[in-house]
Formats: sequence, C-alpha cells, structure tokens
Amino acid sequence: MTGETLLEIRGLNKHFGPTYANKNIDFTVNRGEIRGLIGENGSGKSTLLSQIAGLYRCDSGEMTVSGEKYDPHSPLDANKHKISMVMQELGVIGNLPAGVNVFLGRTGQFSKGGIISLKKLNRAAAEQFEKWNLNMPPLDRMTDGMMIESRKMIELARALSVDPELLLLDEVTQSLSLNNRRGLYELINKFREQGRSVIVITHDIEEMLEITDTITVLRDGEVGGTVKSAESTSDEIRMMMVGREVSGDYYRADMAPDYSDKVVLKVDGVSVEGEISDVSFEVHEGEILGFCGLSDSGIHSVGKAVYGLSRRASGHVLLEGTEIKSAQQALRSNIGYVPKDRDNEALMIHANIRDNFVLPSVEELKGPLGFLSPKKLSRLAGEMKDKLSVKCTGIYQAMDALSGGNKQKVNFGRWLAKDLKLLILDCPTRGVDVGVKAYIYSLMKEAKKNKIATILISDELTEVLGMADRLMVMKDGKVTREILRGDKFTEQAVIEVMI
Repeated sequence: MTGETLLEIRGLNKHFGPTYANKNIDFTVNRGEIRGLIGENGSGKSTLLSQIAGLYRCDSGEMTVSGEKYDPHSPLDANKHKISMVMQELGVIGNLPAGVNVFLGRTGQFSKGGIISLKKLNRAAAEQFEKWNLNMPPLDRMTDGMMIESRKMIELARALSVDPELLLLDEVTQSLSLNNRRGLYELINKFREQGRSVIVITHDIEEMLEITDTITVLRDGEVGGTVKSAESTSDEIRMMMVGREVSGDYYRADMAPDYSDKVVLKVDGVSVEGEISDVSFEVHEGEILGFCGLSDSGIHSVGKAVYGLSRRASGHVLLEGTEIKSAQQALRSNIGYVPKDRDNEALMIHANIRDNFVLPSVEELKGPLGFLSPKKLSRLAGEMKDKLSVKCTGIYQAMDALSGGNKQKVNFGRWLAKDLKLLILDCPTRGVDVGVKAYIYSLMKEAKKNKIATILISDELTEVLGMADRLMVMKDGKVTREILRGDKFTEQAVIEVMI
C-alpha cells in the first residue's frame, strides 16, 4: 500500500579508516515513493546505497524493511529481501555472455545435473528485457567490448529480475542516451504506480526534480535535509548541497560559432563495420564540434574511430594532413581522448594518481638516454593535482579510492599536461557533481581559447547545445544533419532530427 514505510534507517554510520563516509544517517522511504539522493562528489551517497544493497556492512545503526530488522550480508541477501541496485561503475563480467550476467549468482535455477541450460537462461533473460521494455543486447555475446549503454541495460535487467520492491539507481541516467533515458523514466513511473519504491542518485538537478517525489541532500556524509520535489527549485537544491549560493551559468554565454578557418582534423568517409557508415567532417582550430544521437546512432564509435581504437573498414583520418592510423600514432601526434567508460577504458584504476597523470606524457618526460626521472614525474603530477584541485591524500593515493568527480579530473587533466592539437571528449561530465561539471566546462573554454580543436560527444543535449560551435546529429550510424550555433540551436530542433 502506498504511504506505508518500506525502508527505515536510524543512526547509520560508516567509516573508511579516519574518514566518515556516513554519519548518523536517519532516512525513511515509503512504498510507492521515488526518492532522490543528491550531494557533491564524496558526500556519501553511493556509500549509503551500497549499505542498503548489502555491498558494505554498516559500522553502527540499524535498518528495517517493512518493519522487520534488515542487515544484509551480501547483494544476494538483499535480493532475497526484494532490494536490488544498479551501481554507478560497471558491474558486468566481461568474459561472460550478456544473458549469464543477468543472472549472476543465480544461475543454479537453470541447472540440471550440474549443467546450466543456456537456452532456458537466455529465454528468462529475454523475458526480463521484454517485461520492462528495455533495449536487449545479443544475449549470447560476451559483454567485454559492448558499449557502456548496453552493459547498463544488462545491469538494469539483472536488478529487475529479482522483482524488487526497492530499486536503487546510482548514476544510471548519465550512461544512457535520450531514448533509453526516457524508457527508464517510464520504468520509474511504473514502479510508483505499482506501489514499489526507487532511490535514485543523479547529478542532474533538473532531471531529479522532474522524476522524484522527494529529495534528500547529503553533505559531508550527513543528511542536510529532505524536501518535496514539486515545491523546490534547482537553485535551492544547489544551496543545500554546497551551503552557499552557486552561480547558474555553466555554459558559453555567446550564441554564435567562433573558431579559426584553419582545419586541424579532416575525417573522410570513415566506416566501422556494424557501427558507423561513411562519416565525414572537419574540425577547426579553436572549435568545439558536438556529436549527439540516440542509443544506436554511433556517436560513441566516432571518437574511437578517430583515435584509431576501432578497425576502420574504409575512410581516412587526417590531422593537419597526416593520416592517423593507430592510437599510438594519435598519442604521438598530440591527440587526447577521454572515453565515456573511464574506469575500464581510460584510467589505471588500481594504480596511483601520479602514474595516471603522467602516462600520456611519458615520451616527453624521458631524459636524453630514455630514462624517466621520478622527480619529474612527481613534479608534473603534483602540479596537475594542484591545478585541478583534486581532493586526495596525495599523488600516491590509489585511483580507486577517489570519488567519481576526482577520478574524472585526473582523466581529463592528464591530457591538459600535453601540448594538444585535438581533444576528443566522450561524455566528459558523466557521474560528476555540479561543481566539477562547471569546472570541466571552464577547462573546455580554456582549451578553446588556447586554439585546441575539440570533439564533444555527449548524451546530454544541454551539454552539446551549451558548449558546441557546430553540432553533428547522427542516426543509424550516419551523420544526418549539421546545425550551427545560433537561433535554431535548441533541444526541440535537435530532437526532431534525432528521432
């Protein structure tokens, strides 16, 4: 019944060494309620959901579900209590098929005599995608190599396969393109209608106000307050998050294209089998060229193809007249690439901050005899850490100990240590809070001012409209329209072309 208490948390505490991740958390979610959870990076949001989902044990405090004591020892234990979670960072096993990933830890139900029937398992997995109207990837294909969006769909199907009463979504929407995002909104509404509950974390405040009933703000691991979404504004939420007024304009103030006539990059007739077909465009010095499209449009394949990470079936990529044929050549030619999936495709997540900062600049840092000076490496990493205000204990801290926003600062900033000619950004603000997002936009403006050519690929229409000089709209692997910054640079105009 809607209005009944489903989840109640009292006095919850969680430490990681001397750091308080959650402090004296009191939190109640009713049946049929969609609760937003928001805060700056490092405020304790993901830690709180991880305890509800059984990934972490709390140090003190208590939880109850439907009035019964709840102390999950694992995610599978949480599943038994009809609670499931889709994590911010990817949670699929790359060397297992998509269908098996849907039932990770629960494949025994399809086993007879110790042998798993993949036919039955895949049929059951397909039923989950159909039941919840999710875009289904090939179920017998290994997930390694799939686009991040497809892998998110698999994780969502897995979470829904336990028929949850409480669904926990940690930064899911920023991994999705427009059509899949709208599908997720419909799913959330379905949960509300069925008297089920959702706790959703997103850094998109406007999105949170639109899809939730209530919003709880966390600051430094503590509850800063809970408000009704319909009675709140984005400025009020920002104020609660940071404790001060936040100026609102992240994007460019000018509304006209502004870049040099000099062509830095020429892409001519590039095709990647099954992904993009006959894609051609130019990027000028000091230009931000945007790419947007639906989930099967191929926008994310463009960045990989330009950088030499995909095998091109045809076409040429020319940087100032020189053909780029491999990622190694792209790196030597001072092209930077920030992929959408930072943990798996960009950062050495188990290495330290210093090594991640200096990796793209190793060749420039070598001495006359080819040796690397630890002092030089540490100096560069220290300078970039300070310039980008990375919150950490020092340059030797492990990357996986950082919040999403600070990881992205390292991911982005390590390219700014180089003398770049071209910067390829694929969803550069995915999983970062409003403060870090504004800072990344300021770095993009600085790169533009320094005459660096930029390709901006994004699932966020407001992002490409706010930052790009020109916008390439893609559909079914092809460029269908070019739109110049100006009066027709609107969401409505772009969506009409996309759909």
